[in-house]
Amino acid sequence: MTLTLAIITGSTRPGRKGPAVAQWVAEVARGQSGLSVTGIDLADMELPLLDEPKHPAMKDYQHEHTKRWSKAIEAADAFVFVTPEYDFFAPAALVNAIQCLSQEWKYKAAGVVSYGGISGGLRSSQVLRGLLGNMGVMAVPQSVPLPMFANHIDDKGVFNGNEKMVEGLTLMLDETAKWAKALKTIRA
Repeated sequence: MTLTLAIITGSTRPGRKGPAVAQWVAEVARGQSGLSVTGIDLADMELPLLDEPKHPAMKDYQHEHTKRWSKAIEAADAFVFVTPEYDFFAPAALVNAIQCLSQEWKYKAAGVVSYGGISGGLRSSQVLRGLLGNMGVMAVPQSVPLPMFANHIDDKGVFNGNEKMVEGLTLMLDETAKWAKALKTIRA
């Protein structure tokens, strides 16, 4: 069974480093068997702050940006959220994007890769995992914090994770795939 894994870049700030980290996650994920990997950059989705007139649970979207976002999330079996930590929290753009939808998230699995300074974005990861659980997503316990991540970005802007980072990411991807396979049967 091939699973569609969407890697979501959760920062939209100018000068952000999330795309470099997401590219590294995608490269590692493409090495896993049974995964079809796609990338979703929130900056490209152009989602305003909760602008749909009806509750997302109704899935009656009026705006093209929400319809496009819904279609992208609906198509995925599992997710990896790539998130920085802003003020001890997940980015507002990422929280908003998750809350824009409802039904599309249910019975899917997710992992979180967080990046930052000494904590590697762990506080962002914990907040995000709680929100995902409330949306009906099985957020796997294994997360991948990338402390002092900027030290792993070369002069070409490429993130190069070390052996332990790759090992942690591989474990998280394996766990996410296990849950995604089981949850796919519930959605069938």
